[in-house]
Parts: sequence; C-alpha cells; structure tokens
Amino acid sequence: MIENKDWQAAIRVIEKIEKAGFEAVVVGGAVRDFLLKQQVHDVDVATSAMPNEIKKIFSSTVDIGIAHGTVLVLDEGQPIEVTTYRTEGIYIDFRRPEEVTFVKSLEKDLQRRDFTINAMAMTKNGELIDIYGGKDDIEHQIIRAVGDPNSRFREDALRMLRAVRFSAQLGFSLEKNTLKAIQQDSELIEFIAKERIHMELSKMWMTQNVYAGVNALVDSNLAKYLKGNFRKNLEDWKYFNSNRSEVGWAYLCLLNRTNLNEIIDFYKLSNREKNFIRTVLNCYQALLNHWNELDYFQYDLSTLEVAYDFAIWQQKKVPFRKEHIALVKSSLPIQSLNQLAVNGTHFKEWASKKGGPWMKVALDAALVAVLKGHVKNDEQHLKEWFLNEFNIEG
Repeated sequence: MIENKDWQAAIRVIEKIEKAGFEAVVVGGAVRDFLLKQQVHDVDVATSAMPNEIKKIFSSTVDIGIAHGTVLVLDEGQPIEVTTYRTEGIYIDFRRPEEVTFVKSLEKDLQRRDFTINAMAMTKNGELIDIYGGKDDIEHQIIRAVGDPNSRFREDALRMLRAVRFSAQLGFSLEKNTLKAIQQDSELIEFIAKERIHMELSKMWMTQNVYAGVNALVDSNLAKYLKGNFRKNLEDWKYFNSNRSEVGWAYLCLLNRTNLNEIIDFYKLSNREKNFIRTVLNCYQALLNHWNELDYFQYDLSTLEVAYDFAIWQQKKVPFRKEHIALVKSSLPIQSLNQLAVNGTHFKEWASKKGGPWMKVALDAALVAVLKGHVKNDEQHLKEWFLNEFNIEG
C-alpha cells in the first residue's frame, strides 16, 4: 500500500463503495504522480455510484460540485473527492460543458479527460487501467491530448495552457499533433477568464522548467494572446527558478517594465502580488545603484534576496554572494524603526519648537546616522548629535 494518508483514505472509501455494490477507482493526477514516483497530492476517486448513493454510503459528506457529480467524503480522516463517472455535452464559451451526463462506464469517463497522463485509473489493489497510453507517454516524457486534440481544446481552451504548464512542471515535450492543434486554436485562449490564466501561470512559475514552459508558450503561439513579450524575453527566463508564484509575476513585470500596469490589469493580480512586485522592483533598482545601509534596513531579507536573484538571472555582475545579504542585514545596529532610541517627542523637547515636517526629516536623519554608525543608538548620544550636528533649518 502507498504510504500516503490521502491515498490510504481513498482506498478505504473505495472499499466501502465496492461493498455497497458499485465500482470505484483512484483517477487522474494521483495516478500520474504515483507512476512518476513523485509525492502524491489530492487523491480523487471516480465511481459508478450516483451522488445520492454516495451520500447514503457515508455519514459525513459535503456537496462541493453535486451538479457535476462530485461529493466530498469526510468519513475516513482525510477529505476525499468522489465523482460519478460522467460524459460531457457540447461546451459553451470554450470552457464549460452545457450538460453533464452520469454514466456507468469508466472508459467513457476517462475519454473526456484532457491528457493521456491524466486519463489513467488505478484499482484499490494497484491494477493500472490505462486505455489511452498514459504510462507510455510518461516513459517517453510526452504531453498528448486524449483522442482528437482539436476537439479537446475546443471543448476547453484552458487545456492549451495546461499542456504548457504540465510541460514545464514535468519537463515533458508537447506531442506533435497536440502542439499543432494548440497552434491552430491558440486564439481561443482569449475566451478564457483571466483569473484562470493567472492560476495556470502561477503554477508554472513554481516549476523546475519555467524556461521550457515559456518556450512552449512561444512555440504554441499562445504567447501572442498573452500580455508580456515572451518571445523577445525568452532567454531572460533561462535561469529563473523559484518556489513562489509572486516571484514569477514580479520577474515578468521586470522584463516588461514599460507595460507594468497593463500586465497587472490583464492577469488580475491581487493586491498582495501588486505590492510585492512594486517593492521588489524598487529593491532591484536600488541594487543596480548599489545598496546602502538604508536599503538593507527598509527591505526585508526575502525581498533583498529576490532582487539579488533578479540580477543573477539578468546576468548582472554583483560583487558579493547571496549569503552576504543576511550577514549585512543582521549586523545593522537596529532592525526596525521602533528600536531607534528617540522619537519626535524628544526632538520637540530638545528644539523647544512646535512639531512639523521638520520632525520627519530629523527622524530620517537620525536613522541614517545610526545605521551608518555615525552615532550610537542611545538617547544621550542622539541628543548630542541633534543639538550639535543636525541642522533644524535645513
């Protein structure tokens, strides 16, 4: 048995479904990842039982997609999605089927899936059900559409981008006819919601083969219908590697700085992503101008390291190693503004003057003086500095 809590829970779910007289198997990505000897996530079950029959078999369920046959089973400790075998009718807007028909045939259910590597199933005893040659395609490292590729992509145009993402994720190449079909139908990607495109590219930024993925975007013609000049900037992705999707979005914006707002709007980036992008791009520009003590102070370590990575990926000459950043930052006299030994009240008292914009100027000057080591961070030394060296009028 596979030593995975989700998989073990799925097997227990299958056993109960079979005991009730129905078929049930593990399907999709979990089978693919098992064959790839990768960590298995999201173990899904497909069954000949109808949704209402599943709800009778188990005591604790949640209707998460009942119209499409999906029930979340909670009985076995790990949440397991159980979906009734189904076929899909005519697709509307190149994304959603107009109707879903429940069937009793696993073969018909697998026929509707996107790629051969995702169209495999496995019984509770480990028997592989592989009608479309997914195992062979895994061995040959190929992404191949199930059946006629044009039909698959015209049903759901997002599948074209998923093909590219899987290519980057697995390091596989796009099968000849599958690639040709994407090239022919690439403009259909314009019918897909930008949020869905955002989701697929976010996953791609975290793969080990982003350069291959961007190359596939260009080869497939999908890049023509996405914001960002992927063809022109292709070689800039050669060394990119990150496990954080926001780093990918920031790097895309770095490569397309003149169209920054267009990129942000097109991909519907979140406020968190937008804030990260602007912060890290400012930090990167500061690096090109040579970081000073204030830069090390005001940017967190993660931002500093990402900006450094940008410089390396852009093949800029940086006169220090990445490990140097943490050493410099940790050696600063203070790590946050609230550690500064004085505040505006001290300055008002020492200057015998009303508050005003001059106080912020004084605080900023005091911070820089402390960071540069020109004055010790204690009240008395800062008072002497303020009275003798700081020019209030200036």
